[in-house]
Amino acid sequence: MKKWLGGVLMGSFIVILILRYNVMFKNPFSNNTLRQRIFVNTTDPRLKWVQQPTVSPVVQSPEAVNQVVVADELVSGLFLDRNFSSEVQSSLFTWNEMKHIVNYSKGLPNALEAVREARIAWDNLMDIVAKKQQIEVNESSVDNKGKQCPYFLSKMDTKDFGDKGYKLRIPCGLIQGSAITIIGIPNGLSGSFRIDLTGESVPEEPNPPIVLHYNVRLQGDKVTEDPVIVQNTWTTAQDWGEEERCPSRNNKKVDDLKQCSEKVGKLDNRTRSKPYFPFKLGYLSVMTLRVGEEGFHMTVDGKQITSFAYREGLEPWLVNEVRIFGDMNLTSVLASGLPTSEDLEHIDDLDALRTVPLPLHRPLDLFIGVFSTANNFKRRMAVRRTWMQYPAVKSGTVAARFFVGLHKNQIVNEELWSEIKTYGDIQLMPFVDYYGLITWKTIAICIFGPSM
Repeated sequence: MKKWLGGVLMGSFIVILILRYNVMFKNPFSNNTLRQRIFVNTTDPRLKWVQQPTVSPVVQSPEAVNQVVVADELVSGLFLDRNFSSEVQSSLFTWNEMKHIVNYSKGLPNALEAVREARIAWDNLMDIVAKKQQIEVNESSVDNKGKQCPYFLSKMDTKDFGDKGYKLRIPCGLIQGSAITIIGIPNGLSGSFRIDLTGESVPEEPNPPIVLHYNVRLQGDKVTEDPVIVQNTWTTAQDWGEEERCPSRNNKKVDDLKQCSEKVGKLDNRTRSKPYFPFKLGYLSVMTLRVGEEGFHMTVDGKQITSFAYREGLEPWLVNEVRIFGDMNLTSVLASGLPTSEDLEHIDDLDALRTVPLPLHRPLDLFIGVFSTANNFKRRMAVRRTWMQYPAVKSGTVAARFFVGLHKNQIVNEELWSEIKTYGDIQLMPFVDYYGLITWKTIAICIFGPSM
């Protein structure tokens, strides 16, 4: 009886959701197909549904009204008709169908920021595309794609950097598997130093966000006199977040690794005199900061020391620079496993990697939507070279598309645009990628799938 009642309730809930979706968005699937030319009329009255709500006893606050107006202005600038090729138009199909959804950003973290940043990134990208269409670029004037998004960066024989610090620019962000290795000797009076992974700054915010603040305090701080490692984040809007300290009794895990190793703060088994700490004044340290699935992981001299879970709106692919400050004699900084795109001129199987046209007179057996981020070039290529080569996919009975948001880094967007035109298997999203907006990508798949 309980199971039967639960099934009835669940079925009723699903029906209500479907009816609500149809009422709100007026069934965007009904009159559109992927094979139609994409044309967006910016005077479409449906764009104003947020500005003209139905009569309600609840009065909106001025802040809420302002947010709606700002969102509507941003959205109207994103959905302008342009003279694109058919391949590019197909990649913007879901982009244009999501104009109602991105206009309703309330309730999703970083939604309004993601649309605002997408508007800036999109305008910059379109300016570059227009310039490239106007002039014929010689091979000598074009930077090698591998140099724009290098797989490996190395800076050796670095010297003491003092108050100004040392900076290493990361051209195309970080991805899972990327690693930053720092070799140096804590020195000076305190031997304390910090490592900051910063993101891209926007015009309204001159100070970039800090995706990870890794602070080593060998002389302690206001909380303790013992050596301590402090991890945190910073943004203009939220200021400093909650500190995570090591040593700590916190038993939380990130990628199955403890946020603070149990070794830190324990007495040395040999000397039984001083608690173990991975950094020592005057001693060489080899630090490797690795990008995992759930967070950053720091190993020192081969031992895992700390882990730090990604925080909302501060994803690793947004990292723009490594900054090192404090009392340290820095020997070298190396960044490896960085995202890099393929050199199209040296791909022998390019034709085989391009997506096949969709069947005209028969439905698909299966559609697969793949979440991806703009700078994950290698992973998309790995998918194209493996299961997307199966006969079912190549024959057109099964179709797969990558759903990718824009990036705050213009170089990444240029590489993504080239990938869109080359392979035809990407659906571009009208927002900058954040973890909190996976809901929008899920809806995008539900929009695209029935249209095929």
